[in-house]
Amino acid sequence: MDVPTIRAFFMWCTILNAALLALSFLICTLALDRIYRMHTRWFPMPEEAFHVVLYSFLGLYKIVFWVFSAVPYMALRLMG
Repeated sequence: MDVPTIRAFFMWCTILNAALLALSFLICTLALDRIYRMHTRWFPMPEEAFHVVLYSFLGLYKIVFWVFSAVPYMALRLMG
C-alpha cells in the first residue's frame, strides 16, 4: 500500500466516524427519553445510571475516534 491510499482510507474513516459521532449526539440529544424507554425494556436500570452509561459511551467513542482515525489522518496529511 502506498501513502496516498492509506491517507484516503483514514480520510474516509475520519469523515464516517465524525458523521456517526454527530448523529449519535443528535439522536441522544433529541430522543433521550425514547432511547431510555426502549433500552429499559431489555436492561432495567435507573435513569441516572442510563445517563452515565450513555455519556461514558459517547466519551469513549470520541476518544477512540480521535486516537484511531483523526490523529493518524492528520499525521499523514502533515507528512506529505
